[in-house]
Order: sequence, then structure tokens, then C-alpha cells
Amino acid sequence: MQKIWNVKKYDSEYVKKIMQDFNISEIMAKLLISRNIEYENIDNFLNGDLSNLKDPYLMKDMDKFVERVDKAITNKEKICIYGDYDVDGITSITIMYKFLTELGANVSYYLPDRLVEGYGMNKNALEYIKKDGVNLVITVDCGITAVEEVEYAKSIGLDVCITDHHECAEILPDALAIINPKQKDDKFPFKMHAGVGVAFKCLEALSKKYGLDDSSYLKYLDIVAVGTISDIVPLVDENRIISKYGLKQMENTKNVGLKALLDIVNFKSIDSIMVSFGMAPRINACGRMGNARVAVTLLLEEDVEKARNIAKKLDELNIERQSVEKYIFDEAIDMIKKNNMENRNSIVLYNPSWHNGVIGIVASRLVNIYYKPVILLTKEQDVIRGSGRCQAGFSLYDALTECKDTLIQFGGHELAAGLSILEENISKFVDLFEEVSKNMNKNANEQIIDIDMQITKKDLNSQIIKDIVSMKPYGQSNPVPLFIYKGLKVASIRTIKEDKHLKLTLQDEKSLIEGIAFSQGERRDEITIGNKIDVIGNIELNTFNTPKTIQIVIQDFKKIV
Repeated sequence: MQKIWNVKKYDSEYVKKIMQDFNISEIMAKLLISRNIEYENIDNFLNGDLSNLKDPYLMKDMDKFVERVDKAITNKEKICIYGDYDVDGITSITIMYKFLTELGANVSYYLPDRLVEGYGMNKNALEYIKKDGVNLVITVDCGITAVEEVEYAKSIGLDVCITDHHECAEILPDALAIINPKQKDDKFPFKMHAGVGVAFKCLEALSKKYGLDDSSYLKYLDIVAVGTISDIVPLVDENRIISKYGLKQMENTKNVGLKALLDIVNFKSIDSIMVSFGMAPRINACGRMGNARVAVTLLLEEDVEKARNIAKKLDELNIERQSVEKYIFDEAIDMIKKNNMENRNSIVLYNPSWHNGVIGIVASRLVNIYYKPVILLTKEQDVIRGSGRCQAGFSLYDALTECKDTLIQFGGHELAAGLSILEENISKFVDLFEEVSKNMNKNANEQIIDIDMQITKKDLNSQIIKDIVSMKPYGQSNPVPLFIYKGLKVASIRTIKEDKHLKLTLQDEKSLIEGIAFSQGERRDEITIGNKIDVIGNIELNTFNTPKTIQIVIQDFKKIV
């Protein structure tokens, strides 16, 4: 895999204009441009607050949704919230259930078993829901592709309102209301909410209907932030506001279950990194390894001791998940090497014994190594199910659309998708997906690393730390800033943590700069003391030192010959 360093270029006059108009530094101005923040959206990005949330009634069918929910509450009809088993779905169920309950609704929820039922609505579940006395089904984070299932629901006397954020096919379900900003004729100006974000807008609309104080729905921002950040949607516009204020609210969360989970995670700071790598894996673990209801139960729990016990259970399930993940990952790497798949345009692997709840995580890890679309397939209940991930700049959803004739069904996002397929069609699918990937990805064996800008010693000051903090929260479409620093002399180098990481002291003239390269210990022999190198990395404040010092978290380096 060839790594191409791409240092972004800027229009100096435009940079100056942004600096002057918004009274910000040159580095901050360039970071905004690098993230494609349009001029008219800069103030919102930097200073946007809850007052900038858009009118939920701009979403198509929102009035129909509110009217049907109001009717159910008035007539004391039973409502069932039907969700997905990932963090986005779990948080969506939580806020919808809590809010509707507070409105006096008769509410239940249904989560399909990942390993038995798979993703989305199914007829057996709908039959069960109907027998439970339900009149109205509200989907969260799913349903946009459930054409047959909605027809079946109608045939047995169930009304269905869909709230979802996944890509829309040409034919949509004939539901009573569909709340999804990605519908072609939807006029809501922001299209990139997570499922929990769409559910949140529904709560906002209902609060307006009943003339409630804004706190009636804003109090769930901490839960909404967890789902939004975990689902890897772009953290711009409303997602940025939700995440920013949700993380702040999380510091003093009133949700007993969330507080118990925070205590288990025990990160040094509450930010998007903590959510992505501390909370999300534990919440996801129960859905991957067993029943996702455990996580919903945690977020609905009011008893402190019970919440602590459930949080411990999630932590144990996550440890189990890590063990299964390592086993599948090692097998996948072995299969790739044995079959010389490194130079293909795509990687599709099938093992009927793999755990369906974990293959998506493994696919993500493989994408980070091979930088190409990866789909892992396994067998569950005599059905071949798959989970795919891909690198930025490639649309997995579009690629699967090109292969739809070989599939039973599929759905998802640009960067992540799920599918099911007949076993006899796997070979045909592999060949077709490879051809489609080749046509869509002309640089399959190149990893383009986009670098925000070059810095020098004069830039390593308190201002750059202030700018980096101001750009938080980081996530999709707003990555942690990546800088290039050229011509550094290696003053010292060693491996730490059982040779896993590299620790370097770098010299620029008379100044010494600390650097650390995580998980790059195997590169120890590429450079020696006295060599000059170019490095790319993030800038952070090393709080372990006294006094605190600025260090470079090195993502990659090249020896200057």
C-alpha cells in the first residue's frame, strides 16, 4: 500500500478574509476551509447554539407523525417503538420511549435479535407486536426499506410511522408517515442526522405541538450525542450543536444508567473520543453478543445500584466481544494472505462460523489496513448475512446498488452497509463487487492522507492548542487536524509498552519536540539517531509532563534521503 501525502492548498486572500471577518487565527481559518465549511456557515460552526436548531416541521410528514401520535395518546392506544440493535438504535428507542411515556402514552419497545432476526422489521415481530395489543408502530433508525413489512403490518391492522436516516430507495414503504430528511422531496436543510437525531427532531416537534418548554426534549441531548457520535455521521451543522451541547450535558448527566457507564469507562475527559472508544463499544456489545435490550434497560434504569450492575454486564460482554473479534480478525488476515488478496480492489470473505455480531468491527479494522472496501459474510439461521465497510471517498451503498441483482436485500450508508445473499450467489457477487469496486476506485492501492497544513516551531504555542480545542467535537467531516512538520532531526528514539509504540525526541535547530507514534513500534529500525525526517501528526498538550508540553502524535513519518 503506497501512502500519498496530500498537503492541502489555500487561497491566501480567502484565508485573510476569513481571519479578518471572524477574528480568528490563520490556522483556524485554514482548518475551516479544509473541512469545506462554507463562508455563510462559519459563524454557525464556530458559535452555533441550541437556538440554531432548525424547525422540525420542515421535515416531510412531520405533521402527519405528530397528528398520529397525538391520536394514539388521546385514545390511549398502545404504541410500540421498533428499533435497531446498535448504539444509534438503542439511544433512539431510549429518548422516544422516555419522552412518549412522559406525555402519558402507553408505550412498549421492540428490538430484533441480531443473531436470529437480523436488521430491521420482520413479519414475525409484527405479529408478536399486534398480539400485544399495539395499534401504532414507530420505527427508529430503521424501516426505510421495509416495503413488504409495512404492507404486512397494514394487513394485520397496524399503523406504521417510520423515522429513519438511511439511504432511500426508489420505492418507499407505504407508511402513514415517513420522517427521513434523505427523501428526495424533503425540504429540511440538513440531511445528515443519525437515526437518533431524526428521533430527536420528532420529540422537538411533539413538544411544540403540546406547548412544552424546550427542556422537555433538550434534557435528552446527552443520550442523543452518544448515538450521533457513535453512528459516525458528519459532525457539522445540527450534529455539531447536538454533540457539543450533549457532551457538555453529559458532564453532569441526570441519566442514572449513562452515569454508571461513564464510571465504568473512566476516561480522563468527556469528548467524542471517549464516546467512540469508551461508551459505544460497550453499548454495542450486548447487541453483538446477545440481546440489545440490556443497553436499553440501562439507559431507562432509575436505580443507581441496578444501573451499576447492568453497566458491569455491558463491560463483561465487551471483553467477550474483543476476544471473538481477535479470533475472526486473525482468521481474516490469514485468508487474505493465503489467497493473495492484498492487490485486489475489494475484499470479500466468507466463513459460516463467524459471529455475525462482530464481523462489522473486523471489516472496519481491515479497511484501515488495506484501504479498500471490505465485506465479511457468515451464516445465521441458514441465511448468509454480511457486513461491509469502506474507506472515505468510496460509496459502499452505491457499490451494492450496482450488485443488487445478486443480493436478497441490503441497506446502509456510504461507509457502512449490511446485506443478505443466497449461498449459491456468493461467487457471482464477489466477482461483480470486485468489478464495480475497480470502476469506482481508480486508486485502489494508494492511501491518500489529507494533511491540513505545514507547521514550524513558531506554530507550537498556546494559540494552536486553543484553536484545536475550539474545533471540537471531532468526528466524521471534522477530523482531528493533521499537520506536517518537515526536516526534524531524530535526537532519540525508543520503543515503549512492550515495543508497541515509538517514543521520539525530535530537534528543530536548538528546540526539542516530543513525539509519540502509537502502534508503530515495528518501524523502530527504519530510522536512527541523527536522521532527518518529515512527520505528519496531530498536536496535543501532554498533560503527563510537568510543566505541560506540546507534543506531536505521529501518524506517519518519512526519512529524508
